[in-house]
Amino acid sequence: MRMKNLGKTILAATLAFAAPTTLSAQDNSYLKQFDTALGTELRAPQSFEAIYDNAFEQRLAELADGSNGRIGVAAIDLTSGQMVTVLGDQRFPMASTSKIAVAATFLEGVEKGKWSLTSEFPLLLPRKSARFSSKVAPVYEGEYMKAIDLIEIMITRSSNPATDALLRVVGGPDAVNDWVRRQGIRDFSIDRDIATLVRDDGEYDPAQHIDKRDSATPKAMLDLLSGLYQGKFLKPESRRVLLGAMSRTRTGKRRIPALMPESVRVSHKTGSLNNTSSDVGILETPDGRAVAVAIYVTGQGSRLNREAKIAQIARAIHDGYSAQTNNPKRVWTNADFGGK
Repeated sequence: MRMKNLGKTILAATLAFAAPTTLSAQDNSYLKQFDTALGTELRAPQSFEAIYDNAFEQRLAELADGSNGRIGVAAIDLTSGQMVTVLGDQRFPMASTSKIAVAATFLEGVEKGKWSLTSEFPLLLPRKSARFSSKVAPVYEGEYMKAIDLIEIMITRSSNPATDALLRVVGGPDAVNDWVRRQGIRDFSIDRDIATLVRDDGEYDPAQHIDKRDSATPKAMLDLLSGLYQGKFLKPESRRVLLGAMSRTRTGKRRIPALMPESVRVSHKTGSLNNTSSDVGILETPDGRAVAVAIYVTGQGSRLNREAKIAQIARAIHDGYSAQTNNPKRVWTNADFGGK
């Protein structure tokens, strides 16, 4: 997001809302490095209009205020190419949003004839083990299911045993990372299977600490979503399978879909871990537009608060892009957001 005099705003907030102070170049440089490293950007609400270029960005900045925990947002109108971000280049825990990449990697294998959608593989169920007691959490094989069904429950119900089943088939996290890199996506990494990730969850507080393991930037997730939707990464049938499952997602009803108009088709994937909630996906409107959205929220006091924040941000994104539907040169105003 294009920002003006960010250093001054940070310092003003840091000094308990003291009067604006003129900063030296050295001060500005230090404050920007501080924000980039820790993601604790302090935004004074009364300064939003002076910092952001238009009401759309102002509204997102208000909603993604990081004072109660880091919030990362990235969205792009796939028709106009117009993107907005908040902490879009900062790493956030992917949690189960990474399952989109696991499914895509498996589907590429189908396209290459390595296996088929009717091939059967066992669910991988976790055995009880102490946190950090092993590099990889122990699992055992359960019911065999067709790959198409594993993809369905992995995406729609966020099944961890189904995810680990397909993750083992493709060759583990390294194979998924290789697929992601070959698509030109950076700042994205899967480092553990889901059983291990869940067992060892809580090692760090994501609201205060950036752990690059099993993380991505909102912009990296946007690249993944955009490429899948636009057919750049997979063949039409594979794309239909993955996006179709995302359109049937049953988790996260209080997240992206919560405040969307009924006419908007939402295809998405949720993620949840210790003190973090996320939702990423595609918004399709009746006029044929598509918007890719990635929202990662940490802190905020509770899961319900995080989910409410996701819903509010998603609706602001929808409204902001809708305001320009028939006038691409139109400038957003506060009236587009109920005067806020």
